[in-house]
Amino acid sequence: MAYYHKKKLGNIGFEDALARTREALKEEGFGVLTEIDIQATLKKKLDVSFNRYTILGACNPPFAYEALQKENKIGTMLPCNVIVQEVAPDSIEVAAINPLVSMQAVDNKGLKAIAGEVDEKLQKALKRL
Repeated sequence: MAYYHKKKLGNIGFEDALARTREALKEEGFGVLTEIDIQATLKKKLDVSFNRYTILGACNPPFAYEALQKENKIGTMLPCNVIVQEVAPDSIEVAAINPLVSMQAVDNKGLKAIAGEVDEKLQKALKRL
């Protein structure tokens, strides 16, 4: 089982793909808590060039709350990361963590059902793109 799900988008600009991704996540109940511009960060910190690549920290509050009730250290694995990256001009790939895989590292059977529901919503968000 892959640790992520992905979808390629063609003939779309990076900013449009970011906006669509945020909207698709919102429609599935996720808010974006963090946004990291990897291209800008690597340029600033290492003075290297990198493709356009943004990490969105997505959170679905009801599921996050439920998971925290079952495992108080699960915050170390939250929020769910979703990446938007330019793989070629006007070719964007959006990928989201597979929570079913990441939760395998946690010895708490109560998280499996939550991870399944979150996974389903993240996959629906990707399909909306």
